[in-house]
Amino acid sequence: MILPIVAYGANVLRKVAQDINEFYPDIPLLLEDMWETMYYSNGVGLAAPQINKSIRLFVVDSTQIFEGMEDKEKEAYKDCPGVKQVFINAKIIALEGKEWAYNEGCLSIPRIREDVTRHEKVTLSFLDENFKPHEQTYEGITARVILHEYDHLEGKLFIDYMKPFKKKLLQSKLNDIHKGKIKVDYKMAFIK
Repeated sequence: MILPIVAYGANVLRKVAQDINEFYPDIPLLLEDMWETMYYSNGVGLAAPQINKSIRLFVVDSTQIFEGMEDKEKEAYKDCPGVKQVFINAKIIALEGKEWAYNEGCLSIPRIREDVTRHEKVTLSFLDENFKPHEQTYEGITARVILHEYDHLEGKLFIDYMKPFKKKLLQSKLNDIHKGKIKVDYKMAFIK
């Protein structure tokens, strides 16, 4: 089932999400709905707070980023072909490598994009969809997508990386998103 994406301004997007265990209700169905919602919305990642669930869960499919690229283009990315993965109760163990800027957007904040500087590598501990523990390092675009989704679990949004003046310039657009004065081609929920 395609779920509505919670829009900027909702309290759930600013809360630190809670860990879950294997007894959380209907995890397989929730994951199926998250994947379907993410693909329908043309996203490459989706965190549970974005569907109004304050739990430490997100999904990432960075393989989509590399689809349609020429092989020569792909060579520039160390993380090609990307990953399709579930992350439950993720915790950052280490951030490494140089920081680099990339233009990011967010399904909860449509039509606003901004350069965000992030580390090129992240090492996480997390549980997969079967609640099996993992520790893994990701890099490049995949690391960026993971860090973006991880921020959602911490109540942080990509606009928080903007300089105050830039954010102030965008405030009227942010207010419009919060009030539902925006058209997108996917379901959105405008809540407090």
